[in-house]
Amino acid sequence: MKELITNFVRDMFRKPDLSKLLSALSGRLSSLFGRIKFKDSLSLKSLILLGFVIAVIPLFLAVLYAAFGMRETSALGRTINSQIFEQTKTVRLVLQKTADIERKARLFILLSDPALRQPYERQSYETARASFKQALDALLKLNVANKIALLVNELAEKEKLIYQQIIGSTIDSNPDLPVDEAFQGLREASNTLSREFESHVDHEFTELRLQSESLEQGLLIKAAVLLFISFIFIAALLVVLSRSLRQLDASIRQLGSGELEYPISVTGPADLRYLGDRLEWLRTHLKELEVSKQQFMQNVAREIELPLASIREGAEHLVNEADKEADSARQTLALNLSTNVEKLKTVSDELLRYSQISIKPEMNRKQTINMKDLLESVIKDFEMSLQAKSITLKKLVRPVEISGIHEQLRNIIEELMSNAVKYSPPGGEIRIMLRDAGTQMELEIEDEGPGIEPDERSQVFEPFFRGKDAEGGDHAEGPGLGLAIVKEYVANHQGKVEVIDSRQDQQGARIRVQIPLTGEA
Repeated sequence: MKELITNFVRDMFRKPDLSKLLSALSGRLSSLFGRIKFKDSLSLKSLILLGFVIAVIPLFLAVLYAAFGMRETSALGRTINSQIFEQTKTVRLVLQKTADIERKARLFILLSDPALRQPYERQSYETARASFKQALDALLKLNVANKIALLVNELAEKEKLIYQQIIGSTIDSNPDLPVDEAFQGLREASNTLSREFESHVDHEFTELRLQSESLEQGLLIKAAVLLFISFIFIAALLVVLSRSLRQLDASIRQLGSGELEYPISVTGPADLRYLGDRLEWLRTHLKELEVSKQQFMQNVAREIELPLASIREGAEHLVNEADKEADSARQTLALNLSTNVEKLKTVSDELLRYSQISIKPEMNRKQTINMKDLLESVIKDFEMSLQAKSITLKKLVRPVEISGIHEQLRNIIEELMSNAVKYSPPGGEIRIMLRDAGTQMELEIEDEGPGIEPDERSQVFEPFFRGKDAEGGDHAEGPGLGLAIVKEYVANHQGKVEVIDSRQDQQGARIRVQIPLTGEA
């Protein structure tokens, strides 16, 4: 591993070409990943660390490439500035020497009479020419453009022509020279050289600016590509993690809804797979507990049923004997015994029904249910009970269709209606609301009975629990399994049931049932 990283870093600093860097990166990563068994060795922490490193590498390459580009541009700018500075200084020197040579030549011509001319005049002229030639040679050595070099040579030729004419005139003693034309050509050549050099400087700086803009554009494009590569790495990491987290979430929901038949399997990093294994252990443990609970309740119900049948027959016999003998005390005792036997029979039946709630073959019989029609059907069955207590119904019912089990949904409504009728006072009102709440169905049933105390709301759905207001009196007949069965049936549909606050200026129990429309959590 250390050797791979060392070679990779050395290659990066040796070759600033982005394509070569990416090729080296892909080769190193391929070699590295070839030695790693992803599913067997990576934990969540190491996967996040590896994903972070892989995502940062393209960003590091972008910064590195930008640094190389800025260094090259800066070096090129310094080189061009140095060249332009030297060339400008030399060109100014050439123009200055051109003016000097013209002035010396005019003075030499002015003193054309040998009697007036001093010996040092020609020496001074020759010195000026030598300095002029030296400046031209210095300019040519600076690797100037071809056009400027041609203008330099042209300037040298015009100066040479003037010199030949001046020296020839002194030999021939002929002072008549085309001085104005010759010097005019020298000045034009000098001005042309100056203008061309200015144009050359403008061109060089324009090229430098264009190159800088091109480099900037290239950096933006390559940075965007590298950012996209980082995004791909990050997205791949998120896909791996989100898939494992979705599996964990689905497994937890599966356990929460009581679906214990299907094994739990979580793929991905090692520690997330470990959590999946623990959830699978919990599933098997809960399944064993559920089976034990069902067996216990079924055994209790059967053990109660046999002696209860015998007691029931004896109670009926006592009632008949008491009727024949017209003994009121014995009749009362026999009737109480018969009533309590019927209560025990109800408890036994409810206990047996509660033990069979989670039998899963029933869950395969889900179908599309029209809850409005089902609610109306249940209400119709309660018409006699409602009339007996002069209870009025206030309904706000909208059409709602959900995927569910018909018998269980009907039992939910029947149990809630039965409690509402039981606890409502004579002449009271029951309010029913059914609606589509977007992703789920909401059913609310509210009565005007004594209600449920806030500290009891979390317990009313537990088996055999009866609130303080239900203890004793006419409300104590039930075994306390009705709302527990409602809770299990709602859980089978991945929903929830809860006791909520009554509406303003109202009292009584208000129970809300929420079930997903598709039957999925």
